Amino acid sequence: MKNVFTLIFCLIFIAGCAKKVDPAPTNISNQMFFPEITGSSWETQSIASLNWNQSAVQPLKDFLVQNNSKSFMILMNGRIVMEEYFNGHTTTTTWPWNSAGKTLVTAATGIAQQEGLLNINTRVSDFLGTGWTNASLNKELLITSKHLLTMTSGLNDASNLVIPANLTYLADAGTRWSYHNVFQKLMDVVAKASNQNFDTYFNAKIKSAIGMDGFWNNGLIFKIYHSNTRSMARFGLLALNKGKWNNQQILNQAFFNESISSSQTINPAYGYLWWLNGKSNYMVPGSQINFLGNLVPNAPVDMFAAMGAEDQRIYIIPSKNMVVVRMGDASDPSNPSFAVSGFDNAFWQRINSLIN
Repeated sequence: MKNVFTLIFCLIFIAGCAKKVDPAPTNISNQMFFPEITGSSWETQSIASLNWNQSAVQPLKDFLVQNNSKSFMILMNGRIVMEEYFNGHTTTTTWPWNSAGKTLVTAATGIAQQEGLLNINTRVSDFLGTGWTNASLNKELLITSKHLLTMTSGLNDASNLVIPANLTYLADAGTRWSYHNVFQKLMDVVAKASNQNFDTYFNAKIKSAIGMDGFWNNGLIFKIYHSNTRSMARFGLLALNKGKWNNQQILNQAFFNESISSSQTINPAYGYLWWLNGKSNYMVPGSQINFLGNLVPNAPVDMFAAMGAEDQRIYIIPSKNMVVVRMGDASDPSNPSFAVSGFDNAFWQRINSLIN
């Protein structure tokens, strides 16, 4: 019996002396970070920690300066890896998003739908009344909010000034893709559905929810959103996380996934006002030509982007947990394109040299 007690004692002693093994430490840099809704603090991550090519940083910055950029940011897992400002631009300077702001309208429309205020498959005329176009009544009644989200209203795109006299019939809704400012009628639909000004609805549901600054300004042709660069990055972070901010699902994920999928077969590189890379063919604003290949060949195939005139950009790359933002004047002042331009491919050549 004595030997048994001795054995038990020894086993207890050995167990007590054994080194306690902790679970493997978590690499916090791989966890998604969201900046606080208020305040300016934002976690960062170094280029060295990512094993990126430090020698590619200066050529990238030179390219941005040479192409009239005002600001530039890269987020990895929500953390700032690069944040650069040029030509007097600062962290607080506001700048127009131009058509990159269309994606803000997409998000507001999706939220209105999840709140039961509208259905994107409902006719626009049910909210705005008949006569909002210059098309015949039977053709106007074909147009739904989804057609506005997908640029397939069939209305004449010859003029960007959205007044009824210009909104003439060219094709049945859903049969023709053309880049057109008629999308802004979605703002009127959301306003009517929510019984409040669109700006008020947007500010409550998106701007305040993710800590953006900025404002909608009535431009010469349509309402344009203005903000600082970090606010643009915040919206990109919301998009990277499929409508979720920290623990709050602000925009329904199913709707978000729809919005970054080919919305029709005419131009598969277009979702709900988002541009999509990695498709077999694409179209560009002002043209009915279908081009073969990826929208931006040098960019990751899973990239989707908010693109605005004069190369305002938010690129989201889910496979890399990356958001890239660029604000500034047109890279080519003689060709201030409404969306995709030669800038994108040249820019991604420099990004690839950095991250690869």
